Amino acid sequence: MTTPPTTGGPSGSPRAVPPRPDQPPRADQPSRPDQPPRAEQPSRPVTAQSGPYQPEEGLSWLPFRPTIRIRLTLLYGGMFLMAGVLLLMLMYVVVRNAFQETPVPQIGIDPGVIARVGNQQVTGDQFNQILRNQMLAGQHSELDTLLRKALTVLVVLAVIAFAAGYAMAGRVLRPLGRITRIAREVASSDLHRRIELEGPDDELKELADTFDDMLDRLDRSFDSQRRFVANASHELRTPLAINRTLLEVQLADPAASPDLQQLGKTLLATNERSEQLVEGLLLLARSDNVLTDRRSVELSEVASRAIEQTRTEAGNREVEIRSELNPIAVSGNGVLLERIALNLLQNAVRYNLPDGWVEITTTPGPGGLGELAVSNTGPVVPGYELEHIFEPFRRVKGADRTRSDKGVGLGLSIVRSVVRAHGGSIEAVARPGGGLTIRVRIPGA
Repeated sequence: MTTPPTTGGPSGSPRAVPPRPDQPPRADQPSRPDQPPRAEQPSRPVTAQSGPYQPEEGLSWLPFRPTIRIRLTLLYGGMFLMAGVLLLMLMYVVVRNAFQETPVPQIGIDPGVIARVGNQQVTGDQFNQILRNQMLAGQHSELDTLLRKALTVLVVLAVIAFAAGYAMAGRVLRPLGRITRIAREVASSDLHRRIELEGPDDELKELADTFDDMLDRLDRSFDSQRRFVANASHELRTPLAINRTLLEVQLADPAASPDLQQLGKTLLATNERSEQLVEGLLLLARSDNVLTDRRSVELSEVASRAIEQTRTEAGNREVEIRSELNPIAVSGNGVLLERIALNLLQNAVRYNLPDGWVEITTTPGPGGLGELAVSNTGPVVPGYELEHIFEPFRRVKGADRTRSDKGVGLGLSIVRSVVRAHGGSIEAVARPGGGLTIRVRIPGA
């Protein structure tokens, strides 16, 4: 969007942000002579999405995700296999030593006596040597047979051990699976759910009880937040509405002096900004929570409604709105999704240049996501400022704080909170000619 370099919403004035070592120096901060200037790096998109799961480096060779159950199975089976190999080696050495310690029988044959072995005539010494060789060959054959059979049995037992280890790991981790399932249900639906794990008082039960205690505290915290938002909604809106009514009545009085008229207009603008601030804060507080009620929403229809609400303001500011809306269904809340499109469009229009343009598109994104993109002309936004534009109350330097025509600096903060509540992602990229391109991706329906 054409947000000022340090703004975080439809309006705001930037705060001074100190340059980081990896950023080029500003005009009022020249580089030191002992440091050669570095080439300006192209701006990278700022995203609000966590990276995908990365397997452990030690098990990255596996063709599947190395879950705890798989690792325990490999551990159980590997230990059994190692023990079996050691036992087989020990048994082989013991049997071989036993064969070697077995004496070879010697048959006494008188000198001069010739025996016949097959078709060959041999003396007594030759006959004993042939007998010794045959016994040694028989021992080697028995050892080879023993080794082959033992290896076959070991392989079969190893397969059984891995299967038993997989079943045993599943049984041991069954309470952990229940904890995970309930945690997902709690995160997506109701904080009043509890694990209430039964069984022996072991580490897993202690983990479940600790998780239940945490859910109790979170439930109380969210209930307190909801009550606060409800009370603040009434307590803050009512006096502001009364002040606005009184000021409008006073301004409608034809007998009011010009000075009083000017004062009333100034106070009315200040009151209007306070109302926008209250509405923005309340919406920001509500949108930080994960949505529990999701429905299929047509993203192009949401964008069309936002365009209609912004068209008059864009015409007054001489900004052209372009659109390319492709039908794509996403999962979420229609009102909050409309707020995303509206805030992005208002931000693009208000921080634009005369005779500038704003382009909004809806397209199918990768992985079944729905993508809403808003691009616009405007002032050049340095790449190192992109990470700050989603922060609340990023104000334009020198902006009049009594004016409300550019918002209160919560627009993009609300957008980011609503996107997070929908489980989506948002990124901002600075356009080379000035302005921004902001892309929002929402999971598909």
